[in-house]
Amino acid sequence: MVVEGGDVFDQPAHLVVGFCDTFDTLSAGGRVINDETVQAQLLDRGYGGDASRLDAELAGALVSAEPTRREARADKPLGKLDRYPIGTVAVLGARPRLVFGVAYSRIGNDYVAASSVEDLWRGLGGLWDALRTHAQLERVAMPLVGSGLARLGYLDRDSLLRLILISFVSRSRESVICRELRVVIRPEELGSVDMRELSAFLGALASDTYR
Repeated sequence: MVVEGGDVFDQPAHLVVGFCDTFDTLSAGGRVINDETVQAQLLDRGYGGDASRLDAELAGALVSAEPTRREARADKPLGKLDRYPIGTVAVLGARPRLVFGVAYSRIGNDYVAASSVEDLWRGLGGLWDALRTHAQLERVAMPLVGSGLARLGYLDRDSLLRLILISFVSRSRESVICRELRVVIRPEELGSVDMRELSAFLGALASDTYR
C-alpha cells in the first residue's frame, strides 16, 4: 500500500473512480456532476469530453447489473433514471488501464449526492471484488474517495484514508486483491493528512497482516 500526493490520472495503473448510484455523467454546467470531481476529469481526460462514448461503455458494463429502481423523468428531469445498488462496479476501458467505476454515493432527485460510512464500506467491498476478478493482481491507483461532494465531510481525510486502508487489508486477508494499491491525494489536500501518523498506521497494518 502506498499513499502519496499527486494526480491520480498520471499513475501507470488501473484507475478507480467514484460514481453515484445512477452512474450519471451529465455535467449540465456542474448541476448534476460537478466539473471539479474525478468523475468529471475522467470524462474530460479519459474520453475527450465524449459523454456518449462513456455512457455507451457504462451501459455495456452494467448490462448484467440489476437496478434497484427507476426514477420517473418528471421527478428527475436531468441525467439517468436507473438506480443501482451501492457497491456496483462498472469496469471500463481496456488494458493496460482499466477504469473501475464504483457506486458509493446516492444522488437525490435534487442532484445532491450523499453517502455514509456504511455506503462507503459497501462500495469498497464491491470494488475489491471487482479488482480481484479483473485487475489480474496489477497495480491500482485510486483517489481519496469520499473527500469531495459525497457529504462525508463529518469524517476528516485521515479517517477516510484509514477506513479505505482497513477495508483493503481486511479483504486482502481473504485473498490477494492487487499487487499494489496506491491512494493518490490531491496536493492541496495532502496538508490535512498527518503523514507521520499515517506511516506508523501503515506499518501497523502491514505487521498485523503478516503476523
